[in-house]
Amino acid sequence: MSDTDVIEVSARERTTTGGVRSLRQSGMVPGVVYGNDREPALVAVDRRVVVKELNRGGFMGRVYELNLDGRKQRCLPRDVQLHPVSDDPLHVDFLRLADDAKIAVMVPVHFANEESSEGLKRGGVLNIVRHEVELLCPNDHIPEFIEIDLTGTDIGDSLKISDVKLPGDVEATITDRDFTIATITGSSAVVDEAAEAAAEAEAEAADGDEDEAGEDEEKAED
Repeated sequence: MSDTDVIEVSARERTTTGGVRSLRQSGMVPGVVYGNDREPALVAVDRRVVVKELNRGGFMGRVYELNLDGRKQRCLPRDVQLHPVSDDPLHVDFLRLADDAKIAVMVPVHFANEESSEGLKRGGVLNIVRHEVELLCPNDHIPEFIEIDLTGTDIGDSLKISDVKLPGDVEATITDRDFTIATITGSSAVVDEAAEAAAEAEAEAADGDEDEAGEDEEKAED
C-alpha cells in the first residue's frame, strides 16, 4: 500500500479573473478543497508540485495530506483543469475525506510472470481489456496496483477479477459479474499456423480415406 504524500498549500482570497491570472503567473495553481460537511476552502498549490504529481500517473486515485498552515487534511484530487494547448494545470479540486471514509478509485493493473505463460511463449498476445479497475477502498488503504499472475496461462484464457487476490478491506465496485480484465489471444502467425496444421490434418485424413476406398475397390474386383 502507498504512503500518504503531503502537499503544501496556502490559503488564497477570492479574487477577480485578473487576480487568478496573476497567481498563475507567480507559479501557483488555484484550487479548492470541499466536502466532509465543511465550507469550501480556496487554496493555492505550487505549480511544480502539481505537474510532478500529474507526471507520476494515478493522480486522481492517490490520497494526499494537504498541509494548510500546519493543519493536515486527507484529500483526494477530484478534478484538474488543463490549458487546452500547453496542458499546464489551471485549477485543481480536492475532496476532503473523513477518517473512516471508503472511496472508489481507479487502480492500475499489472501483469506478472509473462515469461511463464505457455500461450505467450507460443506467440500469443496479451489483450488488455482494462488497464485500470475501479475499487472501493478505505481512504488510508489504497493499493498502488493490483497484480495478475500469468503463470500457466494459454491461448484462449480469460483473466477475470476473480483471478485477482484483493485485500480483505478492498472490493471491486462492479459486483454483479466476474468481469474480464485481459485475454490471451493468438497472434496472426499462431492462427495461420493452427489453420495450416488443421488443413494438413484434413488432407492426411482425406488421403487415408482415398487409400481405404482403393483397397475396398480392389477387394471388390477380386
